[in-house]
Order: sequence, then structure tokens, then C-alpha cells
Amino acid sequence: MTTRRDFLRTAGTLTLGGAVLPGFASVRDVLDNAPAYPIGIQLFTLFGPMNEDPKGTLAKVATAGYKEIESAFNLRGGYYGYSARDFRALVSDLGMTWRAHHAGGAPFRPRPQQAPPAGAPAGTTQRPAMDFSKMPPMLNLRDNYQQLIDEAGEGGLAYLVCSSTPVGTVDEINKSIEVFQKTGEAAKKAGIGFAYHNHATEFDPVDGGKTPYELILSQTDKDLVKMELDLAWATKAGKDPVALFSEQPGRFPLWHIKDIKSDLKTITEVGNGVVDFKKAFTAARKAGLKYIFVEQDMAPGGIDSITTSYTNLKKIL
Repeated sequence: MTTRRDFLRTAGTLTLGGAVLPGFASVRDVLDNAPAYPIGIQLFTLFGPMNEDPKGTLAKVATAGYKEIESAFNLRGGYYGYSARDFRALVSDLGMTWRAHHAGGAPFRPRPQQAPPAGAPAGTTQRPAMDFSKMPPMLNLRDNYQQLIDEAGEGGLAYLVCSSTPVGTVDEINKSIEVFQKTGEAAKKAGIGFAYHNHATEFDPVDGGKTPYELILSQTDKDLVKMELDLAWATKAGKDPVALFSEQPGRFPLWHIKDIKSDLKTITEVGNGVVDFKKAFTAARKAGLKYIFVEQDMAPGGIDSITTSYTNLKKIL
């Protein structure tokens, strides 16, 4: 983790006489914006290994240096075959903290050899086809929000996150907004945050010219519905994360640290693509950032890929 001393040592333009970095108002601003976030991982990155051997895979994640966990859809049911309480204990015993969980906004109806469900947008070229026809039932926010919140409480989570939801039409967006408001209210009562995770499609205009992103953020309570900004999908959509943070300050407590190659199609290891992470982190305080999670959808290199991402992210920070 980059310390404040490391940040100041490399800041260049900061002096003991009180000069400040361009764009910062004071030395205190410099200190407060210094990246000091434990590096977490979204476990969809290791979809195959987590379904095959969750305990062994988590041990390797810990060895790679990761400190925080965000769980996701899996083929074992529950939380990789564990109850929320038992998965929390497993993660804790390995020296990590379970911070967040992804759940779909609506029911997922798989077909044999279909690409992965909500949370894994179409267009990621390295994702292998998989048979989801025999997977266990998946809870979703529309039908199971209270159960998901209760389990998030048992797991000691800080956030429950909607991984994806139908946003192809205004009607679908309005229904999703209703689910988000309801979930946000219940989560707040339980002392848990709620956030929505974007893909590139949220920035595509729908009927009437507005985008799902604009409609969701303008028609939900900013204190109940936060955002988990995926930096790669925002970049693919041609959006500047820093500008998004300025439009909705404090509304982005979680980030997906995902990278994408110059073709804007291929997800890759952090630092091996075109996402400007350094620029994004200059606006971390404005964004309201609390947790970061490396994600590379079904990383083809498995542990090697996440090790590369961790090493590169440490250099970026």
C-alpha cells in the first residue's frame, strides 16, 4: 500500500515551505487524496477456480497480496457453497475482509452454453462458453432483496451491489429504479450500503434520448443508491471517470479497477490497457471512494493474471 510518506516523496512539486501540487488547495488536500486503499478483488475474476476449489483459490488470492473480497455469482450456490456466516469466517481466517457482494437486479434465465449472466457483459472476447443449465437458483434483488440484505448482514458486508439489471428500455429502467429504491431503503435500515455497478450499455441512449445512467442517478435517492463505477466500461463508453465524479460527488464509494485494451473490447490485466487509473485516483476523495476491487472477467491467466494486476496496481498507486 502506498503510504502518505511515499506519496509526498514522489509528489515533486510539494516542498517543506508549503507549496502545493497543482489542483490541490493545501497540504491537507494532498494528504487526503493520497491513495491508501487496501487492494481488493472481485471474485468473478476467478470464476472457474472459485467454483472448483473456493478455499484453495482464496488462499492463493491472499498470498498474491489482496486484502478485501467482493463476491459474485457462482455455480456452487450461496456463497461458493458456504453460508454467508461461514464464508465470512473463511475469508477472515485467510487474513482478508469480505466487503461486498454482487447480486442481479432481476431473475436470470440461462440457456445451455450461454455466456455468463448479469455482471459479465457481452463483448469480452476471452470469456469461454459455459453451460449454466444446471446451476443452482440465483437470488435477485427484484424478488429476494430482503433475503440478500439479511445475508449481507450475516456476512458483515459493507455493501450489497447490483451487478446488472435490464436497462434496454425506459420501462425496464423504471422498474429497475423501483427495485433500487426499495433495496436501498431496506439496506439502510440494516446498516448496509447499496450500489449499482455499471457496464458500457448504461451510457447508451434509450427511448427519449436519455441514458440509463442519467435516469438511474437522477431518479434515485443519492443517499440510498450509490454507484460502483467500473472504470474500464466507463472508458469503453467514452466517459471520463473524473468528470462523472464531479457531476455526482460522493456517490462512488466503490470502484472496479478493470483495464481494457486499445480495441475497447478485450479486458486485460490492470496496467496492460488504456484506462487512466492515476487520473481517476486524483479524484478519489471527490468520488467518495471507500473500496477498490480488481476485476478481469474470467481472467484467462487465473492467479497469474491477478498477480500481474496487483503488482501493476501497486506501481500505479
